[in-house]
Amino acid sequence: MEDLKLKSKNMKRRNFIQQSSAAAAFLTLGGLSLESFAKKTTKHITILHTNDVHSHIEPFPADHYRNPNMGGVARRATLVENIRKENPNTLLLDAGDIFQGTPFFNFYGGELEFKLMSMLKYDAATIGNHDFDNGIGGLYAQLPNAKFDIISANYDFKNTVLNTHIKPYKVFIKDGIKIGVFGLGVELKGLVDPRMFKETEYLNPVEIAQDMSRILKEDEKCDLVICLSHLGYYYKSEPTKICDLNLASQTKNIDLIIGGHTHTFLPKPTISKNSVGENVLVNQVGCYGLNVGRIDFYFDSDKNLASKGKSIIV
Repeated sequence: MEDLKLKSKNMKRRNFIQQSSAAAAFLTLGGLSLESFAKKTTKHITILHTNDVHSHIEPFPADHYRNPNMGGVARRATLVENIRKENPNTLLLDAGDIFQGTPFFNFYGGELEFKLMSMLKYDAATIGNHDFDNGIGGLYAQLPNAKFDIISANYDFKNTVLNTHIKPYKVFIKDGIKIGVFGLGVELKGLVDPRMFKETEYLNPVEIAQDMSRILKEDEKCDLVICLSHLGYYYKSEPTKICDLNLASQTKNIDLIIGGHTHTFLPKPTISKNSVGENVLVNQVGCYGLNVGRIDFYFDSDKNLASKGKSIIV
């Protein structure tokens, strides 16, 4: 995939990094002062993430009213490649709704999306409601094109063709740091035609998240636990509805929730409190591949943790 050089007048905008205090300052998750990090040898893990790309493979047209000449897989590939050169200890994740939204999906049924994500060397993705738009059989048919893990813990596929093909979580090791990633999906009833997801059973995401985070933290001994969520960031008209912010407050042992579904753009991660008063980062970067989220985690020699985050416009 060739590097697309950015044209002069749009260069600043496309390379513009949405900066805030979180981009320059650390968010301490483990209760450790930043001064102590400076005194100890640190390990650096970078998490890059997308959500709700919706089959947007090419940049928006130059005359688009809102996103002229922005986005596109080629630019994302260049950005990811450069960050991996900067820090080889990088994971690239997606929070679902990979499919549906352009003629590419209508013609190829998701083949192109999965093949391009594989070329970008995505590490894992979860499943969004629109990923069922060609039916569960259509999703199953495209799995051979995904050279990355598709994970979902609260969709029970045991009575479907996806049984055994979708794992609840994945553990990665980068520079000796164990990173556990699990996936959660939104309730499909009312969003997706039942004929599309067939006998897929939706399980309570809070209960499943508690199980997954316990397994990853206590059994798998993970240093960092990440939830790939397609639950949605927050529903103002339904404040008690399960969403990323409510998930964070009702669970523990999750360090980062990477969200999707509501197309929420956050220039920096939200710092929420979990059920035992510890910090949880919650992030989401809009939609259509216009942005890539970046969270940098730093571990000292005792594996204490700090982080900083930002969103990058593609």
